[in-house]
Amino acid sequence: MATRRVVYPFTAIVGQERMKRALILNAVDMRIGGVLIRGERGTGKSTAARALAALLPEVDVVADSPFNDDPHHPETWSDVTRERYGNGKNQPPIERRRISFIDLPVSATEDRVVGTLDIEKAIQKGERHFEPGVLAAANRGILYVDEVNLLDDHVVDLLLDSAAMGVNVVEREGISFSHPARFILIGTMNPEEGDLRPQLLDRFALSVEVHGIHSPEERMEILERHIAFDSDPEGFRKQWAAEEQKLSERIALARERVDDVHYTRYDLQLIARMTSAMQIDGHRADLVILKTARANAAFSGRDHITREDILLAIELAIPHRLKRGPFADAQVDLSALDAQMQQLEEEMGDDEGDANQSSQAPGDEQSSDKKKVTP
Repeated sequence: MATRRVVYPFTAIVGQERMKRALILNAVDMRIGGVLIRGERGTGKSTAARALAALLPEVDVVADSPFNDDPHHPETWSDVTRERYGNGKNQPPIERRRISFIDLPVSATEDRVVGTLDIEKAIQKGERHFEPGVLAAANRGILYVDEVNLLDDHVVDLLLDSAAMGVNVVEREGISFSHPARFILIGTMNPEEGDLRPQLLDRFALSVEVHGIHSPEERMEILERHIAFDSDPEGFRKQWAAEEQKLSERIALARERVDDVHYTRYDLQLIARMTSAMQIDGHRADLVILKTARANAAFSGRDHITREDILLAIELAIPHRLKRGPFADAQVDLSALDAQMQQLEEEMGDDEGDANQSSQAPGDEQSSDKKKVTP
């Protein structure tokens, strides 16, 4: 019997704080829409993705469901679980499972990803038979695509559509089947091997650029930790078990409170003005920034977002959406975002209009403008 591979601990990864935070925030709220990690080889991209899966807490699932259906949310159930248990009228058997980590090969086909309907069986016997694909296996887990820039564009579209909608619907010859497909989509790539089309880049909610660490002290720390891990993987993991458990519990608590994180109209105005000033096309970025800011607030233990949450969210959501090239005029120095936000806040404070909207600070708990985002 094969032994389970020991995964390098997430909390033992040296540096790369922006990458780790982007992954954690997607774990807090899968509705954010995934993260694209771009960087040279040997910078810990795949290590971090696998480590996150090993870190995350177990989840309740319908025991006889191949789709990891959530027993506490019948409205999200797959067709087969809904038929078995009557939209939640009958209590399904429940078990705890570790979340799945699905590694999608770049050669994956559409049928392999979305699954297939057996049309012949449906016609001959009147039975609807669905063979689950990658999206079914990844539901409520992590779907990892290394070298995502080499994956067929159509397949990337399918993944991003499912990540955004949280459901996979397969239709063939008038027959359809649906199941939940809510997962953390992690794509990694080396820009030297080619980039994604701008339309696909925009569909990834967050992006981070990772580089090799140049600090001699940190490089030595990386070396020592990897030597220790290679020598005794199980012992090394035990050394980091307390830190891993602490972070896992913090993510679990953040998941419970993220829907209760409030925001103000002032926050919305600040987000909209920032994306407008940077000439960001479309409105997807604005929604991503809001969701990311709320996830960061929940992870930080707060029930309201602050300007720091918004600033971090912009830094994660904007870089891959900036216009680039010799004719682009929307180049933005990300290091100057704080100053740009401060300037906009001063302008907003000077605007005429509703006093509450112009003078209240983000996160003011007494504001009458507090709202919740629609999941």
